[in-house]
Amino acid sequence: MASGFGFHGGRSRCFAYWQEFSKCYVQSDSPSECRLQADDYLECLHHSKEIARAKAVKGEFIKKAQHQAQEGRKVADVLADGVIVGVGLIQRDKGDTSHTK
Repeated sequence: MASGFGFHGGRSRCFAYWQEFSKCYVQSDSPSECRLQADDYLECLHHSKEIARAKAVKGEFIKKAQHQAQEGRKVADVLADGVIVGVGLIQRDKGDTSHTK
């Protein structure tokens, strides 16, 4: 941990994880007992697991889009219908070609 201060002053976003790791390290007989706390702290700092998970999701999305494109759908339709992050609140009408009603 560099300074313990956040970018705009105050505590950094990972300070709580650092405290958990530091507390475990001081109280344990072996540093290997604190591996979980160390992993949490490092994930907070670098987001390595989160990035790997996002890359896997994106890879599956691209693979699905390529498979659907090979089945005859236009690539633009595949990309317009499928969004990596979506909550499904807006559904596109397939048969409606007019924009005004």
